[in-house]
Amino acid sequence: MTHPLSLFKYCPRCGSSRFAEHDARAKRCADCGFTYYHNASAATVAVIFDAEDRLLVLRRALEPARGTLDLPGGFVDPGESITEGCLREIREETGAEAAIDRFLFSCPNVYRFSGFDVHTADAFFLCHLLPGQTVCAADDAADLFWLPLSQVRPDDFGLSSIREGVRLLLARLADGNL
Repeated sequence: MTHPLSLFKYCPRCGSSRFAEHDARAKRCADCGFTYYHNASAATVAVIFDAEDRLLVLRRALEPARGTLDLPGGFVDPGESITEGCLREIREETGAEAAIDRFLFSCPNVYRFSGFDVHTADAFFLCHLLPGQTVCAADDAADLFWLPLSQVRPDDFGLSSIREGVRLLLARLADGNL
């Protein structure tokens, strides 16, 4: 297996080429002692239903998984709480204001971006749009629409964590545990 930091050849602190594997997820500089750990990035996913129990989905405009279905969400910015990140991503991708009802579950993901595998911990939240809000595709959403639950197919979602999350969501709905 390739080390997750194999693309990083030089120490980011001193520029030394003696930046080598320290353990399974870190590199350490033999010259200045700087150690860099590759940790999971925080990401959010919004599960939003309308009054007709349709799920709000988007079609991805960008790689990875361009053209596949997705749910609103994305990376949490530095200095932002995970819930703030979720609400910001909803606003950026849908143009709508929302509120978080509760945390549902989390799924790991590997998000390939610019030739680098970004490991994420995706937190799924049940959310609702605030009164009077309408949605339209924005930011990295090519399209946005309400999908009846009978038409929700996990394999139509391009990112592995979203596919798994949709499977968990459908199972919880079938069991009455949402």
